[in-house]
Amino acid sequence: MQQVKLYDTTLRDGSQGEGISFSVNDKIRIAKKLDYLGVHYIEGGWPGSNPKDMGFFKEARNIRFKHAEVVGFGSTKRAKMSPAKDTNLKALLRAGTKTVAIFGKSWDLHATGVLGVSLQENLSMINETVEYLKSKKLNVLYDAEHFFDGYCRNRDYALETLRAAVRAGCDAIVLCDTNGGMITSELGTIVRAITAEFGNTELGIHTHNDSGMAVANTVAAVDAGCSMVQGTINGYGERCGNADLCVVIPNLQLKMGRKCLSDAKLKELTEVSHYVSEVANMRHRDGQPFVGRSAFAHKGGVHVNAVMKNPETYEHVKPDVVGNHRRILVSELSGKTSIILKAKEMELDLSKDDPKTRKILKLVQNLESQGYYFEAADGSFELLMKKALKKHKPFFTLEGFNVNIEKRENNTLVSEATIKVKVNRKEEHTVAEGDGPVNALDNALRKALNKFYPTLAKMHLSDFKVRVLDEKAGTAGKVRVLIQSQDERSSWGTVGVSKNIIEASWQALVDSVEYKLLKDKTK
Repeated sequence: MQQVKLYDTTLRDGSQGEGISFSVNDKIRIAKKLDYLGVHYIEGGWPGSNPKDMGFFKEARNIRFKHAEVVGFGSTKRAKMSPAKDTNLKALLRAGTKTVAIFGKSWDLHATGVLGVSLQENLSMINETVEYLKSKKLNVLYDAEHFFDGYCRNRDYALETLRAAVRAGCDAIVLCDTNGGMITSELGTIVRAITAEFGNTELGIHTHNDSGMAVANTVAAVDAGCSMVQGTINGYGERCGNADLCVVIPNLQLKMGRKCLSDAKLKELTEVSHYVSEVANMRHRDGQPFVGRSAFAHKGGVHVNAVMKNPETYEHVKPDVVGNHRRILVSELSGKTSIILKAKEMELDLSKDDPKTRKILKLVQNLESQGYYFEAADGSFELLMKKALKKHKPFFTLEGFNVNIEKRENNTLVSEATIKVKVNRKEEHTVAEGDGPVNALDNALRKALNKFYPTLAKMHLSDFKVRVLDEKAGTAGKVRVLIQSQDERSSWGTVGVSKNIIEASWQALVDSVEYKLLKDKTK
């Protein structure tokens, strides 16, 4: 298989995405994870632009990376200044990396209209910068910024900028679709033309997703001759983001026969994708190809029935090759097959002809017609199944609860919940405060149960969502509450529906606790 080098710019270009702000420690954690995955280059940042990036390079020098090489990023020298005196280049050298990436202007509009230099001066800036860095015994990657826009508007000049970098001795040219507006067919044609002239120089591709084609353009560029791909984990980046390496890598390796990672490391892709989203404090996209939670989720009865017989019918690759797994969703659209498969996951024995299967399916359909939603509530669904099959005994019973909200003199709101439960005929009566009524109820419930079930201390609510199901009914409408909970091993969802938000929250909360205790008992 032909090797494709992976150049990750999550720590630099990815950090420019809206809502993302990495600390130095965040960047170190992600860099270690990328090295573990097996990427070839990790662009650590622009040391001349801010102290945080320089802090990263300082810390990175003390880490022994097994696979990846850390790269410093910077721009060509300023006009009318020698490279040796340029402050950005000085900072880049202080970063101490063996490889550097330098971007220069390949679009004449940027040279004259943004930098305010002549076209010849811009060529000199590119040539002298690369030449200077090569004299320092560094590997130099030249990022031809706005190359495709420049090529479409002034082809001859865009090519001259590449020649200037090559003459100075650059080790690779990276063609950049900086505005992210290229159409795939056109980009492929241009890359083939560049390959014909610069075939002796390694070529890379760097695309943005402003037209939704970053991944397609990256794949097309490799097909046309590029052997290095730049991108970010989960497609994070400026404006609409960069090419998503979590989509690029499996497409290249599984569909085109281009080697990016070992097969063992490819299986780590989903875990790495979720890890980076967690560190970035960004919600992971369920519908993200290959690595998303919904990437191999099947809901329609016809689909589920076919997948049960042969997964190829509705799956283009096996989920485990990228570290993901198949999910069977249960809803009013489901058939008996979905129920049977979910039962199998829970080690329950059901068949298509079993009356209990039909009973559970009707129960699900009736509940979803009332507003329940089991796709996002796997915990509630398992409890529902086991209750219907009479295989679940509640861990506690409610005697009653009361929730009060008090506004105090200092203008603060305090919620207090009083709860009375019975466990094994023993009654427990507790009171707890919280930031809101649901938080107070959660605190009071777990306070009441902790001495009976100590493992509850290891779980917490990680997400809480409320949706009004009938907006026209206003405050009299039903609400659906979805709670996401997690412990040190896994996470699960539960659901509650009622015209009273506290009651809906209570239903979801009880299921959350019951499911945790059921998991622990099963273990």
